[in-house]
Amino acid sequence: MSRKAAPLPLTDDELMLVQALIRSPQTPQGQAVRLRVVELAHAGTAHQEIAAALGIALSTVWKWSTRFAARGLAGLRDLPRSGKPPVYDKTEFRARVLHALETPPPEGQAAWDGPALAKHLEASPDAVWRVLRAEGISLSRRRSWCVSTDPEFTAKAADIVGLYLDPPVNALVISVDEKPSIQALTRPSGYVHAGSGKIVRGYKSTYKRNGTLTLFAALKVAAGEVIGRTSETKKRADFQAFMDEVVAELPQDKELHVILDNLSTHKKNEAWLAKYEGRVIFHFTPTSASWLNLVEVWFGLLTRKALRGASFPDKAALRKAIEDFIGCTNGNPKPFVWRKREVRGAQLRNTIVNLCN
Repeated sequence: MSRKAAPLPLTDDELMLVQALIRSPQTPQGQAVRLRVVELAHAGTAHQEIAAALGIALSTVWKWSTRFAARGLAGLRDLPRSGKPPVYDKTEFRARVLHALETPPPEGQAAWDGPALAKHLEASPDAVWRVLRAEGISLSRRRSWCVSTDPEFTAKAADIVGLYLDPPVNALVISVDEKPSIQALTRPSGYVHAGSGKIVRGYKSTYKRNGTLTLFAALKVAAGEVIGRTSETKKRADFQAFMDEVVAELPQDKELHVILDNLSTHKKNEAWLAKYEGRVIFHFTPTSASWLNLVEVWFGLLTRKALRGASFPDKAALRKAIEDFIGCTNGNPKPFVWRKREVRGAQLRNTIVNLCN
C-alpha cells in the first residue's frame, strides 16, 4: 500500500503562489522539484507515486512534504551548513596583509606582488588577493601625488579660488604659465591591426627629434580665451616679453590679476611690475600646488588634442599646430568653471597606514 502524503492544507492563495513559482523561469530547478512535491502532496498523491513521477527518492518526498507542513515555504529552503572551517581569521589575516605592504619588499623586487606576499605570509595567493580586492588595493597600478607643505597654503589657496569665484570689480583675472620643452618629433603613425584582431593607433618605434619650443599662455578666466606665444627659450626675459604682449592686448582701463605658480622665472620681477604699478598684480599659488592654476587644464587639452601622437617635420610645423589650436579654442571659447568644493594641501586618501588604524 502506498504511503499517503502528510496533509498539506494550502489556502487558495498559497496554492496559486506555489504553482506560479513552479512555472517561473527564475525558480531554480531544485526548488521547482520541491514545490512540485508540495503541489502533488496537496492533491493527495501517494508518496511513492510522487517519487516515481519526479524521479526522486521516497525519503526526499517525505522530507520536503514534512518540512512544508511544519514551516510552509520557508521549510523548502536549504538549512545553513557549517561547511569547511576557515583557514584564516579574516580580521587577523587582513591586518597581516596590510602590515606586510608597509614593510620593504623581498630582496630583488622593487615592490610587493601577490605571489611574494603569499610566500612571505605563508598563505595561499587566493587568500591574499581576496584581501587586496576587498580593500581596493591594486599592486600594479601607479599614481603620483602632490603634497603642499606651504605654511601659507590656506591663505594663498583662498586668494586664488576667490579670484575664480568672485573676481574684483573692473578687473580681469588671467591664469598664466608656460609649457616648456615641447618636442617637435617626426614619427610615422597610422591605424594597424593588433595581435588581438582589433584596430588600434600605431606608432613607429623610432623617431627623429627636430628641436623644442616653449609655449607661454595666458588664459582669460572669465572669457575662456587664450593668449599664446612660442619661444626658443624660457628665461625670465622671455616671460617678461610675453607679459608685455598680454598687457598691451588687454583693456587699458582694467586691473590685471595674474595667477602664477612658483617657477623661478615668475619671481624677482619687481622692476617689470613697477612699469605697470597699480594695474598688474601677481598672485602666486602655494608651493607644490600649481594644479590651482586653471591654465593647466587648457595645457592638458592642448596635449591630448594637438600634440600627443602628432608628427612634426620641424619646429615651424609644431608652432603652427599650437597656433591653430589656440585659434580653434578662441573661436569657440568655453570658460572653465571652478567646481572643486574642498582645497587641501594634502591630496592623499586612505593610505595603507590609515587602513591599518
